[in-house]
Formats: sequence, structure tokens, C-alpha cells
Amino acid sequence: MQEDSLIKSSMNMDPHRAGHYVRQTAEYSAFIPAPLPPDPPLMMDAEIARLLSEADLALGRLDGASMMLPNADLFVAMYVRREAVLSSQIEGTQASLTDVLQFEAGGDAGETERLRDIEEVVNYVRAMNYGLRRLTDLPLSLRLVREIHRELMQGVRGEQSTPGEFRRSQNWIGPRGSTLLNARFVPPPPHELLRVLGEWETFLHARSEPVLITAALAHAQFETIHPFLDGNGRVGRLLITLLLYERGVLSRPLLYLSLYLKRNQTEYYDRLQAVRREGDWEAWVRFFLEGVRSSADESTGTTRRILTLREEDRARLAKEGKASGNLLRALDHLFAQPVTTPQLLASALGIQYATANNLLARLVDADVLVEMTGYRRNRRFAYQKYLDMFEEETGRGLTGKDGTLGTAGEETTVNEPPKLQSESARQLEAAEQVMREDDDALGKLAE
Repeated sequence: MQEDSLIKSSMNMDPHRAGHYVRQTAEYSAFIPAPLPPDPPLMMDAEIARLLSEADLALGRLDGASMMLPNADLFVAMYVRREAVLSSQIEGTQASLTDVLQFEAGGDAGETERLRDIEEVVNYVRAMNYGLRRLTDLPLSLRLVREIHRELMQGVRGEQSTPGEFRRSQNWIGPRGSTLLNARFVPPPPHELLRVLGEWETFLHARSEPVLITAALAHAQFETIHPFLDGNGRVGRLLITLLLYERGVLSRPLLYLSLYLKRNQTEYYDRLQAVRREGDWEAWVRFFLEGVRSSADESTGTTRRILTLREEDRARLAKEGKASGNLLRALDHLFAQPVTTPQLLASALGIQYATANNLLARLVDADVLVEMTGYRRNRRFAYQKYLDMFEEETGRGLTGKDGTLGTAGEETTVNEPPKLQSESARQLEAAEQVMREDDDALGKLAE
């Protein structure tokens, strides 16, 4: 069956199906993507139909499991943090989930480079939460994409790359030291940027395809357009969850694909490149749908294990007599903040420091918490059994930002030489005026 589907896919193969390269005045060629949906249309063969059905069922199971979570927002925070860690690791950061949680609890981040990594992850969490809140009054749109990028990049490495603004210069993707002439891929030039982004937004709003197919096509197209100087991969992966949440596929944002994409990083990049090079949308869609199915099933399993752990620990703490009420409140706090301190717990529960310290000691005695530092002062405590459910494959990043594709680090995005930028900026100014007018109209519509 797989061989048959590959034959069917090859029948739709057209090197210009996803777009074409255009020679630029500086003697390099940039890729101009064709509008979505693909033409010829996506070949909905038996394999894609099966994967789409299985992914839909898996999402239904996940949504059902999430309905069983009491105060689900407590648990969403951990899912968002894990996605932030994994998506950032795909780009080469070295921060782990524990690093981030200890940083939030006031711990020392260590060396400067690790601190910068953690700050990038914290920004990702902030950008995701910002996007989820903003969807209540603004549709998924270019305006929202820019706002999310601003939240992601503000105050961290890459801040000089104009947070919240589409690029005004040519970038390219390839190993360190590559140039426009030997890059692995060159996205659209700046003067074409707003046109192709407008087509991308039009496709989103047309709702002409099943939601998961739309998410697959839109993510690949966004990565091809590469509209920012930095942060494109993180924004593109973040948009998958926002799209599914906006369309009501999930009542809670509990599906994230970065673990799947990290495990299959080589294939992730290769499938995207095959779309550009060969027009092979079908292979990309199969890869994406398999990621949705497997990620949803894993999240459903995690959700069920969380419920079991919660009931077991609540039953244990309910036997603690008069203190059980505060202990159960503390347990709820730990599901949102599984690394904590007496100060954090006191603030969260509105109790005195001494009371919080006593509660933490009792939680350690009850085998709910472990103390992390070994110190008598400035101690931190971890809900390790809960944390373990999210820490799989969120340890140290792979090898850092060396540009090696598929095995470690990010596909390096480089900016064009200064001598090319002035021409690009002039060509972009007129299009940006149109974008500002569209933003004003969209803001009035949202009001």
C-alpha cells in the first residue's frame, strides 16, 4: 500500500507545484511559493485518508481526557512549558524543563549562555499564552503573528532582529559560513514578502480544507516564507496549536508537535525541502498527520497518568488530619508549579511563610515532594513524580547552534549583506503601508 501511495504521489509531482525560483539582481535565486491550496490539488489517497481519520480520532480522545481534568488550566501550564523547551531545543537551545522551572522558582541559572537559553524558553511560554488570550478578540492573522513574534523575541538573543516586524532584508538557510549563492534554501525576497504572506492569510481564512490539512499546509508554507529575521521555526510550530485551538478541534491547548519533530528532525527538514524542490505535498502531509496522531496519543496517556497520580496523592494527603485542607491546596499549586519554594507557596495560597515551610516539610514526609538543594536555607522542592511525566526528551539540547541540519541545532538563518538591504527596504515600504491599513481595518472589525 505504501508503494502504491508513493506512485500516486509521484503522479502529482511537479517541481513548480509549490512555487519556483526567481533570479534576483544580486545573482542569487530566491524561492517564490505558489498560493495555497496546492495545484494540482492534494492527492487524498488511502494512506492520507487513513492518517487523517486516525489523527481526528486521537484528537477526540485527547479532548475527552482533558475534560476529566479538574481545573485543567493548572495542567495546561506544564504542557506549554514542555512545548516551549522542545521547540527551542530544535533551534539549538540547551535549557531543560527543570532549568526553566528552577529559574521560575528563583534558582540560579548558572552560566550566561544557559541563562540566555532559559530566557528564550520563558519568552516562548509568554508568546504562547499571549496568543491564546488574543484569540478571544482577534482571528489568527498576520497581525497576530507579528504580535506573537514580538512577545517571543523581546529582550532575548535576536532582539536586534526587529521583534514583531517582517524582515526588510533577504535571509537564507544553510550551515554556518554559507552564502546566498550556496545556501540550502533562499526564501522569498522582501519585496515579495507581503504578497505571499497575504496569500497565506487568505488561505487560512478561506477554510477550504479539513482543519488538520490546513494546519499541515499552513505550517510548511510559513516555514518556506520565513518572514522574520529570527524565530521563524518557533513561531511556525506555535501557530499549529493556535490554529487547532481557534478552530475548536481542542477545547484545551494540549497538543504540541515539537517532541515528534525533534525525534524526527532530519525527516522534518527533508520533508519541507521536498515540498519546495519537488512539490511533494503528499509526503509532507502524511508526516504531519502521523505527528498529530502520535502526539495526541502521547498527550492522552500523560493526561490519564496525571489523573491517577492526583487521585493517589490526594488520598494520601486526606489522611493528614487538620492540615489536609492546606495540603490539598498545596498539591493543586504543585500541578501548576512543580518546582516551588516556601515563598512561592506562601504567595500562591495566601498563607504565612512558616506555614508554607511546614506544609512543604509534610509533603516531603508524605513522599509527594523531594528537596532539591540539600541546603538548610534557600531550599527548593520538586514534585518529581509529576515532573517526570513531562521530562522525557527535554534534557539538554543536542549540540547547540552549529547549523548542522537534522542532527543538532537550527537551520541557520543569515541576513543579506548591507549593500543589498537598501534596495529591499525601498521595495518593501509601499507594501507595508497597505499592511498597516489592513491592520487598522482588522482592529476595527475585532472591536
